[in-house]
Amino acid sequence: MSRVYKYGDNVDTDVIIPARYLNNTAPEELAKHCMEDIDADFAGKVQPGDIIVGGANFGCGSSREHAPIAIRACGVRCVIAPSFARIFYRNSINIGFPILECPEAAKEINNGDDVDVNFDTGVITDNTTGKTFQANPLPPFIGRIVAKGGLLSYLKSKIEGEA
Repeated sequence: MSRVYKYGDNVDTDVIIPARYLNNTAPEELAKHCMEDIDADFAGKVQPGDIIVGGANFGCGSSREHAPIAIRACGVRCVIAPSFARIFYRNSINIGFPILECPEAAKEINNGDDVDVNFDTGVITDNTTGKTFQANPLPPFIGRIVAKGGLLSYLKSKIEGEA
C-alpha cells in the first residue's frame, strides 16, 4: 500500500527541508525534518513506498538538492504534481528520484488514498477510488538515470561499460 500525503501549490524547498537543518547533509538526518514546517508529523508517520501528491510548482525556491534527498530518504516512492520547479525536477533526476507530472491525478487524488504508479507506462492508479490517470512516463534516458540511482551512478556505469 502506498499512502498519499497531499499538499497544495508552491510547496517550496524551505518547507520541504527547512534551512535551519542544512548544516547536516546526511540523508537520514534530513529525513527527520522533511516537511516539518508544513506537516509537523510527516517524518514520523511516512512509510517506505508512500507517495507525495503536490500542487503546481512543487519544489520552487532555492536550488538545494537537499529537498529531494530529504523526501527520498523518508522512503517516499515518488512525487506526483501538475508541475515542478525546474531546478527541483533536475535535482530529483540527478539523485535518481522519480517525479511525475499529471495535473488530473494531482487534482483528483486525496490525502490518505492508496495509489500505485507504473513508471514504465506512466499509469497512476488510485486504488481507493478506482480511477486511473495517465502521466507522461519518464523518457527512456531519464528512466535509465533513475534506475541507476542518479546521474553520477549512471555516468559511472557508462564509463565502466554497463549502461
